[in-house]
Amino acid sequence: MNVQIYNRNLELTERLSEYVESKVERLSRYLADIEDVRVDLSATNARDASRRMVAQITIRVPRSVLRAEERAGDVFSAFDAVMDKMERQIRRYKERKADHRGEAVMPDDVEQAAAMETAAEEVETQSGKIVRVKRFEVSTIPPEEAVEQMELLGHFFYIFTDAADGHLSVVYKREDGDYGLIKPIY
Repeated sequence: MNVQIYNRNLELTERLSEYVESKVERLSRYLADIEDVRVDLSATNARDASRRMVAQITIRVPRSVLRAEERAGDVFSAFDAVMDKMERQIRRYKERKADHRGEAVMPDDVEQAAAMETAAEEVETQSGKIVRVKRFEVSTIPPEEAVEQMELLGHFFYIFTDAADGHLSVVYKREDGDYGLIKPIY
C-alpha cells in the first residue's frame, strides 16, 4: 500500500507523520485491495477555531475511490475523526460490494455506490431510506447565472444545464466562500 502525506499551511512533524502512517496502515485490515492512500492535512483560516484543521483521506481501490474529510481544532483530532469516518465508509463499501444477496456486483454499480457515498457522506440517517423525492425543472443557463440563482434561493448548490455545452452541471458554495462547478464526464 502506497501512502502519500501532503500538508498545506502547517508543519508536518516527524511525530505527526509517524502517527498518520501507523493509523493508515490499519486500513489494510479492513480492505485488502487498497492501491494507494493520499492523506491531506491543512490549516485554514476558518472563523471557528474548532474547525481550522482539515484532514482528508482518499483511498484508491480497483475501479473505485473512497474519500472522507473532517475538521477539528487540532490536526490529530481532525485526523482521528476522518479515520473513523473512513472506516465507516469502508464497511458500507464492502457491504454494497457483497450486495447482501451474495450475487456479484458489477463494477459500475460499485463505482456508482462509492460516488454516491462520497457525495452524501455528511448526510447519515439511521434508516438509510430515501424519505423525500423532489422534482424540479432544470433550466439551461450559464454557470454565472446558476450561482446567482443559488444565492437568491439561499441554497448551497444548484443543478442546471450548462448553456455552453448542454450538459447537466452543479454549482456549489465552498466553505472558503468561493464557488465550485461539477461537470460530468461522458
